[in-house]
Amino acid sequence: MEDPAEKTDTAPEASALTRRGFLGMAAAAAAGMTATVTAVHAAQAPVTPAASGVLDVVIIGGGLAGLTAARDLKRAGCEAFVLLEARDRVGGRTLNHDLGKGYFTEAGGQWIGPGQTAIADLCRELGVGTFPSLWQGKATMVTGKAHAAVELGGGFETDRKLTRELEEMAKLVPSGAPWKSPRAAEFDAITIGEWLAKKNIAPGDQIGWSTGITLSGGAAPARVSLLHWLSMVNSADCIYDRLEAVKDGAQETRISGGSQILSIKMAEELKDKVRLSSPVLRIENWQNGEMRGPVVIHTPNGVLRARSVIVALSPPLCNQIAFDPPLPAARAEMQRRWPAFAPARKTAHVYKKAFWRDKGLNGWIFQPKGPVLWAYDNSPQDASFGVINAFVNNSMLPADPKAAEQELSRIYAQAFGDEALHPVAYHDHDWGKADRWTLTCVSPMPRGFLTRYGEALHPPAGRLIWSGTETADIWAGYMDGAVRSGHKAALTALQSVNGRKA
Repeated sequence: MEDPAEKTDTAPEASALTRRGFLGMAAAAAAGMTATVTAVHAAQAPVTPAASGVLDVVIIGGGLAGLTAARDLKRAGCEAFVLLEARDRVGGRTLNHDLGKGYFTEAGGQWIGPGQTAIADLCRELGVGTFPSLWQGKATMVTGKAHAAVELGGGFETDRKLTRELEEMAKLVPSGAPWKSPRAAEFDAITIGEWLAKKNIAPGDQIGWSTGITLSGGAAPARVSLLHWLSMVNSADCIYDRLEAVKDGAQETRISGGSQILSIKMAEELKDKVRLSSPVLRIENWQNGEMRGPVVIHTPNGVLRARSVIVALSPPLCNQIAFDPPLPAARAEMQRRWPAFAPARKTAHVYKKAFWRDKGLNGWIFQPKGPVLWAYDNSPQDASFGVINAFVNNSMLPADPKAAEQELSRIYAQAFGDEALHPVAYHDHDWGKADRWTLTCVSPMPRGFLTRYGEALHPPAGRLIWSGTETADIWAGYMDGAVRSGHKAALTALQSVNGRKA
């Protein structure tokens, strides 16, 4: 294979999911396919309703949730629907960087693991392969000018007594509705950081816990509700390591062709049902009642009318749509206050070979007081070249991609050797700057939010059906949760439309 695109990516595109960290590390150590899908180039044509003048369903959002819902509608025999996507691409918070010769690295969400059967089934249905994430070998701790290689075994050296305690508490917190826990008020009154502070954790372990929660939850422990954290553990069958680990955990498996390939393939199946560059500006007449007439959806490309609308968007993105009449007060307040302060930034260094493997290293880097939250080996399955991806601390890394590349290369050289100073390509995606259609990658729920606003998340508002990974009953915030929410929304829409036609 020729060297992957020898250039610096200075124009990141859009959306991701902050990833899982390694809780015991501190203690142990003391593009090409991105924006162009030929099947959906009809995006630039005016959007027009069906021959009857009224569509059965309009879907808003071309991420995994919206596309799954659209695919389910089509498979159920429903043809009078359209999917509207504001961006000029599909995939939402999944996004591939094209490395050339059919290889990709992900700028957004990318892993699947045990229990995430919805996304695994989708891969099989679309004929998309999977392969294991690399964890074998030693990870590297970088602190100041020192570094140390440590063996983690694909997981963490976390205090099992504390993880067992969290697992038992998580059994009381249903992942899809944590506010219904009998101890919801108690758990939501404190943060996971405050809970850990009472456990007399050693300073080294405190660093590990803090980093892991920041990577998984999208914010420092002091900003993440204990109730929310327990709901995440509950999604993982109340097995803490399943939530956090690579081996046997939620980061166990990668998707061949990059995770965005799933959305691209679904869009190709749906052809002109998918309309890109079509942001929804206004939704009118969404209340229940056939006598009111259809729901009216305004876009820059025209007006659509539909019997039902699936809104497959992150809740804060709904604030960019005008609703007439206004949404119910509880739903509107929930959207306004939804935590959207975790946009994330993810980088990729491409090398001619994965040279760190020859040294017995797995490519993982952990830097407690530096810009690297977690770096990991994201090389292709055939290891024909090497890729190091990283979740970075934006406040500690230069905004300029070229300067950021050089800074990270120096850190990687400290961990792996001077070969790391010479990447053949670099990609940098800051979701906070990418576009207005991705306000946050994950949703780090602060204390008090879920018990006050959670009840407004799921119930439809008239003929508006809410979807998106945040609404999933399990694995909310993950790709699997997005797919599950799409299935549920499609079923709800079909039942609603068939009921109105009866």
